[in-house]
Amino acid sequence: MWVLLLLGWTVSAADRAVTGPVVTWMIDNGVGFLADAENPHALGGLVGGLFFAGYMLTQFPGGYLGDRYGHRTLIVVSLLWAGVATMLTGFIGGLVAFIVVRVVTGLGEGAFYSNDRSLITAATPERDRSLAMGVVITGLSLGITIATVFTPELIEFGRLFLDGVEAWRMVFWVLGLATVVVGVGVAWWFREHLSFSGVSKASLHLGGYSAVSLALVMGVYWVGTGAGLSELWVALLEVALAVGLVLFALARKGTEIGPVIKNRDLFLLYVCNIAILWNLWFFSFWSVSIVAGAANSSFMSAALTAGFNAGAGILGFPAGGWLSDYGLRRGWGRKGMMLTFTGVQAVLTLLFAWYLSAAAHPSLWVMGLLLFTASLFFNALQPVGHALTAELAPARLRGSAFGMENLIGEMGAVLSPAISGVLRDSTGGWTAAVWMDAAIVVVGFGILTQVRYRPPVEV
Repeated sequence: MWVLLLLGWTVSAADRAVTGPVVTWMIDNGVGFLADAENPHALGGLVGGLFFAGYMLTQFPGGYLGDRYGHRTLIVVSLLWAGVATMLTGFIGGLVAFIVVRVVTGLGEGAFYSNDRSLITAATPERDRSLAMGVVITGLSLGITIATVFTPELIEFGRLFLDGVEAWRMVFWVLGLATVVVGVGVAWWFREHLSFSGVSKASLHLGGYSAVSLALVMGVYWVGTGAGLSELWVALLEVALAVGLVLFALARKGTEIGPVIKNRDLFLLYVCNIAILWNLWFFSFWSVSIVAGAANSSFMSAALTAGFNAGAGILGFPAGGWLSDYGLRRGWGRKGMMLTFTGVQAVLTLLFAWYLSAAAHPSLWVMGLLLFTASLFFNALQPVGHALTAELAPARLRGSAFGMENLIGEMGAVLSPAISGVLRDSTGGWTAAVWMDAAIVVVGFGILTQVRYRPPVEV
């Protein structure tokens, strides 16, 4: 099960992370819908943010439906949905159509996280819970690394069959096909827990939520752009939409899901995830552009260097999970471990921002080392936080808790690419955006200190 879920994380993370390198390639080569954009980084960041607007809006419904139809069912639906939508992206032309399909992809992928975390919690002994979450979510790092490092190669592969300006399409076709294959494999392995009726009902129910969410996301986009608002304000309106969804869920199902919304410490963890998701998708979306701009390097060299940031999770995720479980058995508690990792990451992120500001000619090797070490601790803290959420949430509502956590946290993912892109276009460099990321990590650390936590009596 761990291996299957790891593969699911790998392909779904590659599908969502690939937009950043492809957008960077389009900007650098003046092709696609970014060729004539006045503020290409701001527009590209908004495209990435709108994907996460869709991803964000099915976090809670996906977890809620998993509690109802079965977590394995929603995992299979999510993977097949994401694979087909990613392949479809490669056939799309035009800005609005591209945005619509990426939002649809995000809506499908949004159902994966809460059900994956809930299934692991239910199937893994408590003493190994954080390790399991760390091992499985290593697929996130693998997927982001694949999308970051291999996008140049897949674009070159695309040149064999397509005109040069259309070669980016091959990236989506290859990654989408890989996701469909993994989805079919996971469905076959989970076949004893699946039924045609259950999968159909879950798909239709998720489709209903997604249709409404797509209309809301695109409605906000069209109203905002029609009113002449900047990319930044459109992204802020999408976040306001998410806040409205939280309030709507509380009003409609307040009695049923109150224990995971009104719990003070769970809510603080949800807010901490805004900083976590901001940092994750700031670097995952723009790291290639950051490195290329700072070192004046080629697209390929920048992608390989940026890969250090994503690749650190291959070690950080399982190591953080193992250390969390080990520390719990020793009586240290998960909160202290998460605070330690977050504090070290904050210091290293500040150091990276300072280096970009101070160095006249930043070194690829130094940037790669700083990205790797900061990401190592950043990735290590995440399975610790997931296990902490599982311990604080009632067992019957874990899917809803993880869904709400990622719904609120993804506000950072929606804003990060867009705001960072605006800062890049307005300042001419990435330094201000990196300093902002560092400041948000520090704020997240401060909020985490306020979480009250008592380790389980038996582990």
